Amino acid sequence: MIQLTKPEIGKEEIEAVTEVLRSGMLAQGEVVEEFEREFAAYIGTDYAIATNSGTSALHTALASVGIKEGDEVITTAFSFFATASCVLMQNATPVFVDIDPKTYNIDPFRIEANLSERTKAIIPAHLYGQPCEMSEIIDIAKEHNLIVIEDAAQAHGAEYKAIRAGSIGDIGVFSFYATKNIITGEGGMITTNNEVIAERARMIRNHGQTKRYFHECLGYNYRMTNIAAAIGLVQLQKIDMLNLKRMSNARYYGEQLNLKKPYVSPNVKHVFHQYTIRVKDRDKFIAHLERNGVGYGIYYPVPLSSQPLFNSQGVFDVAELASKEVVSIPVNPSLKRADVEKVVKVVNSYEGRS
Repeated sequence: MIQLTKPEIGKEEIEAVTEVLRSGMLAQGEVVEEFEREFAAYIGTDYAIATNSGTSALHTALASVGIKEGDEVITTAFSFFATASCVLMQNATPVFVDIDPKTYNIDPFRIEANLSERTKAIIPAHLYGQPCEMSEIIDIAKEHNLIVIEDAAQAHGAEYKAIRAGSIGDIGVFSFYATKNIITGEGGMITTNNEVIAERARMIRNHGQTKRYFHECLGYNYRMTNIAAAIGLVQLQKIDMLNLKRMSNARYYGEQLNLKKPYVSPNVKHVFHQYTIRVKDRDKFIAHLERNGVGYGIYYPVPLSSQPLFNSQGVFDVAELASKEVVSIPVNPSLKRADVEKVVKVVNSYEGRS
């Protein structure tokens, strides 16, 4: 089976973790601080705050800017659950907006119709590694005095108009889960140029402390370990190489596949966290992949707007249709040329392609 995802772990990561284990300093410490500095420099922000997951990073970001009960937060109808569930963690309400049918990202031209006097923020999610149309989103946010929190969990190293994802809005959040473009196993990062937000985020991820045993606000145990940060530091040195491999695999698919390819906006660097195609009869297609030893993923079979927890009342036709047709095929950097050639052969031999 050609795997959909496979972490790229080498001897460098193993040695880095071993060094931390031998030091005995396993919890958050100097290694985490170094990872934060290096990640901020890579993304192009003044500050980076490490957490123990992408979900905790997004929750911390929302808490850091004061999202609270009664507030509304605009976000996409089509993303991973945490994009919206973190809004509920602050007792606020996610308000969903349908997506662009080509990019699967939030449609910026539908945002203003969903604003209200309670709207306080927008969370655009850079799905599959392709940044949203941030110029329009930033303009709307400025006009209505809204905070922009980029969900860049799938967009490490992606760029919009030559600016790195996670440095365009007021805050960016990243995930280092084991399937992401770079990994720490579990982990997350908040990026910002705002010192006040950064300091509050540091408090919230550590029980609301400004110093040991002095708790100034409600906080959580969202700290990253030195073990995870050691992996992240090595992965960060490899990120451009890993992304280039993903982009090379995606380019080969674009040249060879006999079906409609993923759309790439002309003003972005798409880092292909996933290579997502669409088929009309998805069950038949994935059975074909399984028979022929090709892994796949469905991201996502149920739009956020249809999840019962959110009780959304709107109409989200584009997201609903996408959820029934999208399927992601292997694009990860561990693939050999023989692997991508096999994927092409298998996909092109599917009789029901459209």
